Amino acid sequence: MVTGYAINDPNELLQEITTLRDKIKVEGETIYKSWADEIKRNAFKESALNLSYYLALRNVDINQLQTDLIPWGLSSLGRLESKTLVTLDAVIATLHDVINDRADFPHPDPKEFDVGRRRLQKNTKKVFGKKPANRTTRIMVTMPNEGISDKEYLRDLVDEGMNVARINCAHNTPEDWKNMIQNLREISDVTNKDVRILMDIAGPKIRTEWVYSHISKPKVRSGDYIRLTNNFEKLPENDVNFTAGCGLKEIYEQVEVGQYVLYDDGSIESVVEEVTEESILLKVVKTKGKSVRVKAAKGLNFPNNQFVFDSLDQKDKEDITFACEYADIIGCSFVNSGKDIQLIQEEIKNNLGENSKDMALMAKIETVRATRNLPEIIFTAASKNPFSVMIARGDLAAESGYIDLAGFQQEIMWISEAGDIPVVWATEVLDTLVSDGVPTRSEVTDAAEGTRADCIMLNKGDFIVDGVKTLNKIIQRMEPIQYKKTPILRKLNFRHVKRDKDRYTEPK
Repeated sequence: MVTGYAINDPNELLQEITTLRDKIKVEGETIYKSWADEIKRNAFKESALNLSYYLALRNVDINQLQTDLIPWGLSSLGRLESKTLVTLDAVIATLHDVINDRADFPHPDPKEFDVGRRRLQKNTKKVFGKKPANRTTRIMVTMPNEGISDKEYLRDLVDEGMNVARINCAHNTPEDWKNMIQNLREISDVTNKDVRILMDIAGPKIRTEWVYSHISKPKVRSGDYIRLTNNFEKLPENDVNFTAGCGLKEIYEQVEVGQYVLYDDGSIESVVEEVTEESILLKVVKTKGKSVRVKAAKGLNFPNNQFVFDSLDQKDKEDITFACEYADIIGCSFVNSGKDIQLIQEEIKNNLGENSKDMALMAKIETVRATRNLPEIIFTAASKNPFSVMIARGDLAAESGYIDLAGFQQEIMWISEAGDIPVVWATEVLDTLVSDGVPTRSEVTDAAEGTRADCIMLNKGDFIVDGVKTLNKIIQRMEPIQYKKTPILRKLNFRHVKRDKDRYTEPK
């Protein structure tokens, strides 16, 4: 197995990687067999097998092996997500050549190295529509209120490059959604552009519904207290500066004293001091700045708790029913496990029957728990439906901390690529440009990094049309030089650097 010390002998290196390959094949097939009976989509079977091999490989530390392969001019195994076993086979075959071993270990067919990429392209088209003429990465836009009635506004978004329109079911009404969708369908027909409709189901988002305070201009700072309550009829007590209403009964049943709670994307950090059937007392331990105002309709994150929600609420069921009639993709918010996906799949089947297999799903990965359970989520969803994932970096950062976010988003992209699952790069992309009209340098770089995903999402703002136009250009600049983790080494535009001695005076 992987030794942890440097190997310079190609014979030893061959033995090492052959042993690893055999281990990965056995363990990968064991993972695959555990899911095989659940896989109803033939299109996912080969992807599921490759994902199983990849998960088996990533359960081993192969860092030293990677280093040992480099001096022999061999793959360092750093880009094998979509072609796991065949990459190992290619390295083994070449090592046989290096030591002049006549063992019958043939080189893989070169066509096998492109199979995963082509499967991903096919899956991306299935979920997000036809590939635009000038790029591969799609652009998603969260629909603003203007989309309800202003067709020209939507036409501008489509003309500048929008491919997917996201409707957030937490806002507006079904009548508003219907008007948006009708306008988009008409524009799609007129422009002959494939614009997909994503309806984002709110899911079990833990958020405050109202806030009460008995003091004027109230704010909290470190050491203050906030009470959460599910009793909307009882007048809040005045023993704390803030009381916030949150009606999800599961949090009061499952939260424990000592657990951390993050309020409003982490602008307030607190710890649970006391729990009753109808309230949770939070002690503020840190705020963004010296003090922060507690607002209604803000999210709560519980990084140390794995809440279990046994059913969809009535609004989610109604929104799924609407989406089954009008949408192309159903977005699943706050998915934490395969069971959460199953609840949504069952509700879709209640509406569409056998046609439920054609409805595309998208899981928003916005908790640390969801990241840890991503393989299970992929197997559960893609086994029955066309599937994609969104890296919802706002809530994920609130839970994981900003330092760990970068690592989590890379892991999500790696695992998704191994399963041929399209990925959406989301949250605050070109946010300053969309809001104020001029981008920051760092967010342009972030958008460029997002081209490693298969779709990039922009949120609504006063300059969203400019945002789509700019993102379209960034994608077109980046795609010729980067695909996933692989730089594309086209000719660079540097000046001739061979020294011309006639142009310079030699130093004495």
